[in-house]
Amino acid sequence: MPSAKKYLPNGQGAIVGFGIKGGKESWREVDQQREAIQPLANIGDAKSLIIHPATTTHSQLNESGAITDGRDARFVRLSIGIEDVADIIADLARR
Repeated sequence: MPSAKKYLPNGQGAIVGFGIKGGKESWREVDQQREAIQPLANIGDAKSLIIHPATTTHSQLNESGAITDGRDARFVRLSIGIEDVADIIADLARR
């Protein structure tokens, strides 16, 4: 697995955006199998949060500009909280 130092050589923050293969269908699998990470749109909370903008916060917008405004079906946003890192990794690795 590539390290954060490779992609973020100047340091990393607590919010990470990434793509998932399979878009909405893959998101449904992730959403059903997670336990520690909560599905909320807040950021900077003490608990870890995950959201799929295409099916939540941006779902009411029209289709033009979907990729540039955060509605790409692959995009997931993760806000890291203070849980044990092993629990967060295990939650993401369930599927």
